[in-house]
Amino acid sequence: MFRVAVLDDYQKVALSIADWKILEPEAEVQAFADNLVDVPHLAERLHTFDAAVLMRERTPFPRALFERLPNLRLIVTAGMRNASIDMAAAAEKGVLVTGTDMLGHPTAELTWGLIIGLLRHIPFEAAAMRNGLWQTTLGQGLKGKTLGVIGLGRLGAQVAAVGKAFGMSVIAWSQNLTAERAAAAGVALVTKEKLLESADVVTIHLVLSDRTRGLLGAADLRRMKPTAFLVNTSRGPLVEEAALVDALRTHRIAGAALDVYDREPLPPDHPLRRLDDVVLTPHLGYVLDENYRIIYRQAAENIRAFMDGKKLRVIAG
Repeated sequence: MFRVAVLDDYQKVALSIADWKILEPEAEVQAFADNLVDVPHLAERLHTFDAAVLMRERTPFPRALFERLPNLRLIVTAGMRNASIDMAAAAEKGVLVTGTDMLGHPTAELTWGLIIGLLRHIPFEAAAMRNGLWQTTLGQGLKGKTLGVIGLGRLGAQVAAVGKAFGMSVIAWSQNLTAERAAAAGVALVTKEKLLESADVVTIHLVLSDRTRGLLGAADLRRMKPTAFLVNTSRGPLVEEAALVDALRTHRIAGAALDVYDREPLPPDHPLRRLDDVVLTPHLGYVLDENYRIIYRQAAENIRAFMDGKKLRVIAG
């Protein structure tokens, strides 16, 4: 029997949202809703499985884990990139790594939900309404303000377009951004320093890498206006977490909206949970019904192809 483990099924929908029957009768599928990252315990859970389905980067697959899983032959990850998989170790152990398609717009949509929620105090006012209160804060509008987009790739360009539709002035910066690319998106290319000093809302849309890790540190946050807001829907480690907590706690910036964190799930006692000027969501950027249906359908297809001696959507190491 070919055994398939579906990991980090937080919403407990994986088995009902796709047709896993295409794997029958040769395979059985088991889903796990908890987030187990301790290598010895995770290895104990997975040691009898032939395949693992990963939802993005929720569960890291380091070399130490591969070395404890002699039966593992296939990994399917949501998306065609997963930085938490040691691809060299997978290749050495003969584990094929495949991926799936994903929609390109959900994170951009969530970014604007967070921006509006932050500036208009929507989560705070919604909670206040449930406690019997009425109009306790003053919100801020977007028209006429400056949006600073760090990373003008596929997602950043979508976010910039919406900012322009709201009547915002949009500026952008990244290490590789050219004036031609910025002009094509209808935004102004500025330096990193100018963006941080000028923007009323700074939003980050970069891939996490050695070059971008810690891109915004304490000195960068001090450049921001005390009335400015920071939004991060990309990856937590792009911003130095301790510096961000300090900037929020001391009101050096007006607030932040975060969907991503250094450690996920965010620990219950994390200081970000205790700050009033922060909107927090649990990494919802790609978490859409439409996205999950694509991911899990294609995961099942990849596994079926592997069982039939074929390969689908292979990720090169």
